[in-house]
Amino acid sequence: MQQHELRQPEGATHKRKRIGRGNASGHGTYSTKGMKGQKARAGGGVRPSFEGGQLPFVRRMAYKRGFFNPFRVDYEEVNVADLARFPAGDVSIDMLREVRLVRTKRPVKILGEGDLSVALNVTADRFSKSARAKIEAAGGSVIWIGGEPVAPDDEEPKGKKAIRKAAARAGVRTPAAGKTAAVEADAESEPAAAPDKEAGDEA
Repeated sequence: MQQHELRQPEGATHKRKRIGRGNASGHGTYSTKGMKGQKARAGGGVRPSFEGGQLPFVRRMAYKRGFFNPFRVDYEEVNVADLARFPAGDVSIDMLREVRLVRTKRPVKILGEGDLSVALNVTADRFSKSARAKIEAAGGSVIWIGGEPVAPDDEEPKGKKAIRKAAARAGVRTPAAGKTAAVEADAESEPAAAPDKEAGDEA
């Protein structure tokens, strides 16, 4: 068999239904739309999910409140009181897993609940302010995985507004950008002072 001899099987194609072409076409009078009603009008019809006016299925389902934050980071939390079981020295996340204080692969955050009297060098992803203060007060230190995060006040100001805010916190007055440009333009356009006539006469 050649490619030009291929044929579709019988019944695979149908003639297009031509409606509104008179009674002789077999689809006359009401043109397959039935008698009057919303679905018989031009452009009429209802959406597939329409349920005749009763409360739709989607609205009958339980409502889900709130929203999901895709940027949220869930931490495995360990309190300072739980670290008191370790002897003085280094404490890593692997050591916390060995004693089952950490049971997941989530990042670890040390919280400040409880007291600590042992000097520990704790390594974790995050530390609360109170936890850091208690660890350092006991003679230990905190080691951030990935580096200590930069506080917003320590960041360099970006943009004119940020520079003005930083200057305001420091108690320095800075002119607005528009006024500065206007003053500079006036200084450039101002003609040079004319020589003193009296000085010229004396010469």
